[in-house]
Amino acid sequence: MNKKKIIGLYCIAGLIWIFGTNYILEQFEPSPFLQFITSSKEVLYIVLTGLLFYYFIKKTEELNKSREEEKRLSTLINSMVDFVNFKDGKGRWIEANEFGLKLFDLEHVDYKGKTDSELAEYTGFYREALIYCEESDEAAWQYGTISRVEEVIPTKDGGTKTFDTIKVPLFNKNGSRQGLVIIGRDITDRIEVERLLEETKQQYKSLFEYNTGIIIMTDLDGQITQVNPQFIESTQFTEDEVKGKCLSNFIKGEQQSAILAKINEMDADPLPQISEIELTTKSDEKISLECNILPIVINEKTAGIIVQGKDITKLRMTEEKLRLSEKLSAVGELSASIAHEIRNPLTSLKGFVQLLESENEKHRFYYRIMQEELDRINYIVSELLLLAKPQEVRFVNADIQTILFNVTSLLKTEATLFDVVIDLKKSKFPAEIECEPNQLKQLFINIIKNAIEASISGGKVTISFHIEENEAVISIKDTGVGISADSLKKLGQPFYSSKETGTGLGLTVSYRIVQLHRGTMTFNSKVSEGTEVLIRLPLTRSSQ
Repeated sequence: MNKKKIIGLYCIAGLIWIFGTNYILEQFEPSPFLQFITSSKEVLYIVLTGLLFYYFIKKTEELNKSREEEKRLSTLINSMVDFVNFKDGKGRWIEANEFGLKLFDLEHVDYKGKTDSELAEYTGFYREALIYCEESDEAAWQYGTISRVEEVIPTKDGGTKTFDTIKVPLFNKNGSRQGLVIIGRDITDRIEVERLLEETKQQYKSLFEYNTGIIIMTDLDGQITQVNPQFIESTQFTEDEVKGKCLSNFIKGEQQSAILAKINEMDADPLPQISEIELTTKSDEKISLECNILPIVINEKTAGIIVQGKDITKLRMTEEKLRLSEKLSAVGELSASIAHEIRNPLTSLKGFVQLLESENEKHRFYYRIMQEELDRINYIVSELLLLAKPQEVRFVNADIQTILFNVTSLLKTEATLFDVVIDLKKSKFPAEIECEPNQLKQLFINIIKNAIEASISGGKVTISFHIEENEAVISIKDTGVGISADSLKKLGQPFYSSKETGTGLGLTVSYRIVQLHRGTMTFNSKVSEGTEVLIRLPLTRSSQ
C-alpha cells in the first residue's frame, strides 16, 4: 500500500467521523451536555489520530531499523569470502551473498523464493550441483543439529572446488521447519596442500622404510628417535629397544666419543660428514658402516642428525682376506726361494754328518743331536715349501673319519707326554669328501698339536664332526689356556706365534690348506676356558 492511498483513506475516515458524528448529535434535542459531547468527540478524534500517527511512526522506525540491519547483514555476508545462504523451512532461498551467486552463476537471477531445483533451470552447468545441494540440505534436516560436510562443486575451467560446508537447521517451537543457514568455506587450496604433504610423507616413508642401507635419526643429544626396518633386521634389536637410547650405546671403543663429537659439530656447523663406524648387534657382533651424517634442519635450526649407513662388513672382510692372500703370496714366493737355497747345503751337511757318525763312534751322541736338528731344519723348509704357490693337487674321495682316526692315533703318544686325553667322537655313518688326504692330515696334525700343547696337565681334546648342508663340519675343542681377543685377530699371519719355539708357519699353512679345499676355519676362544676350532669343508668341489 503506497503513501497516497494511506493519506486518502485517512481523509475519508476523518470526514466520515466529523460529518457522521455531527449528524447523529443533531438528532438529539438540545441539552447542556450536547456541547460537552461535541467537544469530547473532537478530543477523542485528536487522541485516536495521534495514537494512529504514533503507531505509524513507530512502525516506520522499526522498519527503517530492520532495513538498516538487513543492509548491514547484506554488507557483512557480501564481504565474506565464504558462501553464505539463508533458506526457509521449505528450502527456498531467502538471502545469498555475492560469492554464492557468482559460484552458481546466478548473479542476474531473481533467486529469492526459489528452491535449488527451481534455480537449477537457470544454469545448465551447475544443475547437478544444485540438485545435490538440495539432497544434502534434506540430510541436514534429518540429522536435526548442526552438520558438517565436504561438497565438491565443478568449475567451468574443468576443475573442481571443495567446500567445507556447515548447515544449521532452525525449527519452530512445534517442531516444524523454520529455516536453514548454510556457510561454505572454499578449502580447495588446503586440500591440495594436504595432498602434496601426504605425497611428500609417502615419498619420505618409501625412502626411509625401503632403503637398503641403515638409517638412524637422533636428536642433538644423540638420543635415537627413529630407525628404519633395515636397522632392525641387521642388528636384531626391536624399535622399542633402541628408541630413546643414546646412539653411542651401540658403538664400542673410541668411536663412542667420536660419534658424539660429530653430533656436536653438526649442531655448530650443519654440513654433511662422512664417517665409518661399527655398530654392535644384539648378539654382540659388529657391523661396519660407511655413514653419511646429515643434519635435520627445521626452521633454519639443526634439530638432530640422520645417520645413513651402508653395510660394508663383507667388503672389509673381503679386503682383509685379500690382504692376507697378498701376504701369503709374498711369503710363498719368498719361502720357495729360501727353501730351495737352504736344501742344497742342507743335503750336504746331512751327508757329512752321516759320514762322520759312521767313522767316529766316540761322538755318535753329538752327531745324533746334529742329525735331529738338521731334520728339524728340513721340516721347517718343508713347511716353507707348502707356503709357495700351490701346485696342481689331485683330489680324491676320502673318508674324513678315517683321516681323523689316523691322525689321532699318530698323536696319542705325544698327548700322553702332555697328560692330555684325545677323545675322538665316532660317527655311525661314513662321510666321504673330495680332498687331498695328505694335506688334510697335515691340517689336522697342526690344529690338534696346538690343542695338545695349549692344554694344561690333565686336559682334554675333543674331536667331532657332522654333515651340515653339503659340508663336513669338524670341531676340535680343548680345555687349555685359551686365546686373547688381540691374539685371535693375528692368528694365521705368517711368522706370528704365541709359542716361544713356534715358527708362526703352522697356522699359515693350515689356512692355505683350508683355502685350497674351498672351506673355512674359525676360532672361538676365551682366556682360561679353552679354544674351539671349527673347520668347514665342502663334500665336493662343485658344492661350493
